[in-house]
Amino acid sequence: MTETALSPRLEIRNLVRNFGGSPVVDDVSLAIDPGKVMCLLGPSGCGKSTTLRMIAGVDMQDSGTIHVDGELVCDTVFRVPPERRSIGLMFQDFALFPHLTVGQNVAFGLSGSGADKRRRAQSLLDRVGLVRFIDDYPHQLSGGEQQRVALARALAPQPRVMLMDEPFSGLDNRLRDGIRDETLDLLKEEGASVLLVTHEPEEAMRMADQIALMRGGKIVQQGAPYNIYNAPVDREAVSFFSDVNVLRGKVQGALVDTPFGAFLAPGFEDGSNVEIVFRPQHVSIDFDRNGKGPNATDMAGTPARATVERARFMGSESLVEFRMDYDGSLLHATVPNVFLPGSGTPMWLTVRRNRCFIFKAKS
Repeated sequence: MTETALSPRLEIRNLVRNFGGSPVVDDVSLAIDPGKVMCLLGPSGCGKSTTLRMIAGVDMQDSGTIHVDGELVCDTVFRVPPERRSIGLMFQDFALFPHLTVGQNVAFGLSGSGADKRRRAQSLLDRVGLVRFIDDYPHQLSGGEQQRVALARALAPQPRVMLMDEPFSGLDNRLRDGIRDETLDLLKEEGASVLLVTHEPEEAMRMADQIALMRGGKIVQQGAPYNIYNAPVDREAVSFFSDVNVLRGKVQGALVDTPFGAFLAPGFEDGSNVEIVFRPQHVSIDFDRNGKGPNATDMAGTPARATVERARFMGSESLVEFRMDYDGSLLHATVPNVFLPGSGTPMWLTVRRNRCFIFKAKS
């Protein structure tokens, strides 16, 4: 006897939303399994929040469908009202009611007796460490405490899906990481599937089981954080997660000539213009051609001579900018801890070839 595969908790298929005749969300599809967290990641204006609003039911798609636990909740004809979709919402500004106490905010919208609603509010506030504030008002709480109240309120009706739109962006950097982790723990305990909208790659990497990278209204890549980071689909996907260095060249005989020797370029036709993209942490610095510098590793390739333009200490690492002898271009390298060579210092550089990505150059 074979087991029946579970339906995704949330599934959207081919969503399109046009404004002024142009698609803001363009044929977006994704699925989130029960209890999992997906981050919809991308720059401002790429259609992330519009996608969230359509799923929540506060905006209507021009085409496509939305399903919860395999059941249709919205197409262009049929539409389940937002309050009946079992979808929770958590916004950037928390949207707490100032005239209601913390407990009343959490219980808002719950059915049942007053005692039952207060017990549910008390239980959730206890789990976020704020039960002592149940009879206080939102203005008496800090920003981080208000964020946890907003989370408790969104979870109170026990939604099957939680939608979160940049919920941590208003918090102090010192609080953000801890509150992210607390939020993730509570969401996992409640068993809600989560779609988190963010423009911060670090937040997506920290919280997500899956990342959907969005650009220009489309999802350009989707997968586990490790795969998105280490197998990007294009140069823009690499640079969204970190600074990059770019070498440009032309393919001849499946090879590209660079300051670091020839690179294999399988799959590219002869004469193709390509870009070799790599991150600053994958550059090794050597004091001389035979020496081992501060971040030297086992790397293949020809050393290339460069001169230090400037070096800056960034806290946990140092950023060094080089001028390449080969063509005068600039290249950046990061080194753990303190490494501040003087301007004009000559050095030899190598790169980790297994951390380089080759893409067709855009005209």
